Amino acid sequence: MLFLCLVLFSTIILYYFGTRNHDHWKKRGIPYEKPLPFFGSNLKFVFEGNGFVQRFINFHNKYPREKCVGYFQANAPMLLVRDPEMIKSILVTDFRYFHHRGLAPHKEITEPLMKNLFIVDGDLWKLCRQKMSPAFSTAKLKAMFPMIVVQAEKLINVIDSSVQSGSKEMDVRELMARYTTDFIGVCGFGINTDTLQDDANEFRELGRRIFQRQLRDIIVGILKVTSPTLFKNLHVLGPDITNPTVHLVKSIMKQRNYAPSGRHDFIDFMLELKQKGNIVGESIEKVNADGTSAIVSIEVDDELIAAQAFVFFAAGFETSSSSSSFLLHLLAYHPEEQKRCQKEIDDVLKKYDGKLCYDAVRDMKYLEMAFKESLRIFPPVGVLARKNVAKYTFPGTDVTIDEGTGIIMSIHAIQNDEQYFKSADEFIPERFHPDNAKNINKFTFLPFGDGSRACIGERMGQMQALAGVATVLSRFTVTPSARTVRTPRIDPTSTIVSSIAEGLPLMMSRREGY
Repeated sequence: MLFLCLVLFSTIILYYFGTRNHDHWKKRGIPYEKPLPFFGSNLKFVFEGNGFVQRFINFHNKYPREKCVGYFQANAPMLLVRDPEMIKSILVTDFRYFHHRGLAPHKEITEPLMKNLFIVDGDLWKLCRQKMSPAFSTAKLKAMFPMIVVQAEKLINVIDSSVQSGSKEMDVRELMARYTTDFIGVCGFGINTDTLQDDANEFRELGRRIFQRQLRDIIVGILKVTSPTLFKNLHVLGPDITNPTVHLVKSIMKQRNYAPSGRHDFIDFMLELKQKGNIVGESIEKVNADGTSAIVSIEVDDELIAAQAFVFFAAGFETSSSSSSFLLHLLAYHPEEQKRCQKEIDDVLKKYDGKLCYDAVRDMKYLEMAFKESLRIFPPVGVLARKNVAKYTFPGTDVTIDEGTGIIMSIHAIQNDEQYFKSADEFIPERFHPDNAKNINKFTFLPFGDGSRACIGERMGQMQALAGVATVLSRFTVTPSARTVRTPRIDPTSTIVSSIAEGLPLMMSRREGY
């Protein structure tokens, strides 16, 4: 009898522990996704085979009349925000309440590569962002553009060799990933990876691994969500990612005697920062007794440099290769739009003596419109995440959230919502003609985010992607192959960054006269 009482008592305690916050949204009158003990609202999406991004697309579409919807990550109350005005408050108007992304499992980050600009919050984010912004200035972009041209020419040679050998079908997803890897290798690390010729090199394998969620990654992710304190010492990134990345960065710095080498790549930029000493600036978190911002200092050590180099590679690799390849995919199914892009490319290149350059790409206005439309349909970053640093009530609503509430905005779902984009499933580049783009609500098109935590490398990524696509279309026409799937699906193992499952096979044919 005593044993049964103990079992019953233990069951009640465990049930309470696993459901203790599950009435949070009900008390506040906010519609919410019903949770399960311990797992919250997560488990059913796993059983349905949906990845992270697809989960929130479905979630967004399930509640078409709601501005926001609650859900639970284990026991933690979370909020899906659907309304553009609420999103504006989060990203811009009241950013001081929402400067945390909330992606780090713990406030104190001990995992080396997680100390990167995309993940970190608070003062570390603010000071790093301020100091790293010059690395992506117009002057820097113009200076690195000749490196883009070199890789673009190699891209053409690879396609040409394949077509001449009779193999006209190519996986453009893989092709543009290799092109992007080579560009990042040169501009980021001063390394000629030559991935376009040899896709089995260490750099390309690392790029693949970063965005392949293995069983180990899934288990660690579940454990850290369920009990972040208990599993604090588990690393999100596997040793097969961390070790080669740290080794690569440290070996490059050692080769350069821990001083800028004159290559003017990203490693050089970070070494210049290190030479200047600690980063010092006003705190976003701490205040003095008189109410002014405290002055804080951050050391630029090898670990911090490795973390920034990691995110430079990871973020630039996946987003640029995904966006450029998906644009080619859409143009393959829209031959008239492809011809218009090709005519514009031809006309612009004539103005610049047939040479691709920074200003030439800037003049390709229709290609840019097509690129933005492809980003609307399939944004590489499918969701935006934030966490509020203080209790907050959204203006014009009765929605109040406690400090530390996780917030998700499904950018993919919003950008494909008929409420904001008529015929949302159609590829219509003219949506982004200046005369039409001014009528688009800014907070319904957010492929790079907005506000102070918008993507720092937006212009570099767009420039590199457009240069690659322009180079391909200047010589070749793309069409669907027998294996092409018109509407590719999101890889269910991908997380915030939406990887495309099973590649994007297309036929390549040389344009007449080339």
